[in-house]
Amino acid sequence: MLEAPELAARWNEESALSGFSVRGLAGHLVRAVQGAVAYLAQDVPEGAEPVAAPDYYAQVLAALGEAGNKEVIVRGEENASSGPAGLLAAYEKALVDLEHALNIEPADRLVRVFMDVVLRYDDYLPSRMCELLIHADDLAVSLGIDPPPSPQAASDVAIGHLVDVARRVHGDRAVLIALSRRERDTVNALRVF
Repeated sequence: MLEAPELAARWNEESALSGFSVRGLAGHLVRAVQGAVAYLAQDVPEGAEPVAAPDYYAQVLAALGEAGNKEVIVRGEENASSGPAGLLAAYEKALVDLEHALNIEPADRLVRVFMDVVLRYDDYLPSRMCELLIHADDLAVSLGIDPPPSPQAASDVAIGHLVDVARRVHGDRAVLIALSRRERDTVNALRVF
């Protein structure tokens, strides 16, 4: 989608997400890959205890608030400041860097990520998969095109991760009811965002 002519044509328009321009959303999408590489360069405090993968999203969602959401939008805009071609080049570089990192980093490598949360690298990556799949769909809707097909393994990881987050946020019973008795789902337990 970063090569789609619709991206350049709608670059300055509002996206399907409130408050995000198309360029900002595209910049945010690319940050999902860039962050998976950049956080490897950050120091982890000695003795830091990693949180579980679903707890990371639950913590971020609980703490983000309006100011944090605005910060996310600003970072997406800044990331897209070089225009569509520059953003595509940044994405392609991030993919190469990420592939290299995935080949050398151990699964239990600790990383300090957004909001200074520490977790294992392999526990962080499912959150990036969620960001990529969700925001790729958001961008496709914003551009009026079909989203690219997601590999089954990627969908499995993202859906499993989001259900785990829903369980942390709403509790097992609420998720069970949401999956089986929608008429009694009073908390929208499967809605994580």
